[in-house]
Amino acid sequence: PRHLAEFWMVEPEVAFNDVYDNMDLAEDFIKYLVRYALENCMDDLRFLNDMFDKELITRLEGVVNTEFVRLAYTEGIKILEAADAKFEFPVSWGVDLQSEHERYLVEKHFRKPVIVTDYPKDIKAFYMKQNDDGKTVRGMDVLFPKIGEIIGGSERESSYEKLQQRIDELKMDPTNLWWYMDTRRFGTAPHSGFGLGFERLLLFVTGMSNIRDVI
Repeated sequence: PRHLAEFWMVEPEVAFNDVYDNMDLAEDFIKYLVRYALENCMDDLRFLNDMFDKELITRLEGVVNTEFVRLAYTEGIKILEAADAKFEFPVSWGVDLQSEHERYLVEKHFRKPVIVTDYPKDIKAFYMKQNDDGKTVRGMDVLFPKIGEIIGGSERESSYEKLQQRIDELKMDPTNLWWYMDTRRFGTAPHSGFGLGFERLLLFVTGMSNIRDVI
């Protein structure tokens, strides 16, 4: 219901943005899109609300009018471990969050969108900037009700040496990454970015339950 073999991704990449700027941009961006739908497509939204999902418009207005929660991964794991809920996939520090975990945080615990940060480096891409603790990275995922992850992004590692070290740790083939390393060889500006799954946004805006209905 949430994955496609081919899909559309909207991918800003912004110079001089750290992970906090990145979170601000992601929240502003998605609120703008949802607000646009409310202001310009209300006839369609009322139809979908009346015929398919009675809470659709309330949910959309809730996203536009609320501040997203910012939650460190470690805190999120503590909440899930203490939760009075049965998960299909067990929760412990170091595991990647599954859709059921993401939706619990958003729909049951906080009841609003959540941005999870500071993921363990071992479950994230090699190019994400590491935190000083050496265990976590400056990644950020925006989690939405009914959807789970709708945006994934990070601040990027700007240090050539740290990137090289991470590639070696992961036993990746450096001959495939020479072009990426060349963007760091002579230094680079700090930068961050993210990807918005466009069909997942449409799922949220229309209230549909299967991504095949919106592709």
